[in-house]
Amino acid sequence: MLATIPFSLEKIHRDDVDKELLRAAIIAELDAINLYEQMANLAKDKNLKTIFLEVAREEKTHVGEFQALLLQKDEEQQRELEKGKEEVDELLK
Repeated sequence: MLATIPFSLEKIHRDDVDKELLRAAIIAELDAINLYEQMANLAKDKNLKTIFLEVAREEKTHVGEFQALLLQKDEEQQRELEKGKEEVDELLK
């Protein structure tokens, strides 16, 4: 896991707890995606590979769910996400 969980809630401002929880959940899902896709690449059994990839796909949906909630709660995150997309679009013209 890339982040330390559980983290010390007393060190987080009350208004930021939900955002921190959502970010931790996103990190956990991304870790799971990486794990399942790596396992799928190593699997010799075709059925096992299929299942690992399906579970990884479901985790990607979870990332989307958590990100949607985070963007509702963190306007700065939403603005910066859009700014990042615009920068990529500009660079790839």
